Amino acid sequence: MGRVLIKYAILFLVLVLVQVLFLNQVQFSGFANPYIYILFVMLLPVSSPKSVVLISAFLLGLSVDIFSNTLGMHAVATVFIAYLRPLIIRGITNREEDMSDYPGLKQNGIGWFFYYTTLMVVLHHLVLFFIEVYTFTNFLETLYRILLSSVFSIFVIVLSQFIVFRD
Repeated sequence: MGRVLIKYAILFLVLVLVQVLFLNQVQFSGFANPYIYILFVMLLPVSSPKSVVLISAFLLGLSVDIFSNTLGMHAVATVFIAYLRPLIIRGITNREEDMSDYPGLKQNGIGWFFYYTTLMVVLHHLVLFFIEVYTFTNFLETLYRILLSSVFSIFVIVLSQFIVFRD
């Protein structure tokens, strides 16, 4: 239990630091910005209590908000996907016994993980970007930003599973 807690604490810290120090500085044409910090919520064990997942998601989003000066937008979007996470996992998993407790690529396969990542990232980005603009005036431009940032985020998250998270 202690090793698992330390592992996730380090993952939390590393993802926040990578996001705020490096990835927040990466922007293509002002439209595409990768957000990989949500990988922490995605990789929490499936058997984790919902309250732990929601509190962790809030703290994760709040940490990114503090360093990004975004007034709770990341916290809201991250808690939103943490709340929907069990429904998404149940919806895309055929049978309960097929599901590993760790929702990673190696444990569940590339197809499952890609679908899971796509759903989580798109939902996160929908909430994040519509809260950011707080209007539907430039609806198509916001959808374009969501699409580009989602594709970029999904690519980086799946790539990280091949490079960093091989266990």
